[in-house]
Amino acid sequence: MDENTFLDLADAEMARLEAAIERACDAADVDMDMESKPGGILELEFEDGSKIIINRHAAAREIWVAARSGGFHYKPDPRPEGTRWVNTRDGEDLYVALARVIGQQSGAAVSLS
Repeated sequence: MDENTFLDLADAEMARLEAAIERACDAADVDMDMESKPGGILELEFEDGSKIIINRHAAAREIWVAARSGGFHYKPDPRPEGTRWVNTRDGEDLYVALARVIGQQSGAAVSLS
């Protein structure tokens, strides 16, 4: 995949992630500030001051997540029904992982869809 194709795909996914995180955190009454920064970076800051950083990494053609529990890399996995992003180590879905780390850092159960 060339860089421009990746950037288009990643930017669209980042927009979907931002909307899904906002909906999930509102529904679970999570106290969190979310800021979209230039260069494809999404920063979540929780009440206790901890952060989760989600960013697109063009050179690796991945979306990276940095959380208190560690760093995770996700690659696009095209399917007939659309692209999903999976962990490069264990194949875990990006939305499942984000729900887990948001829950760990916020103390509230969240579900991303």
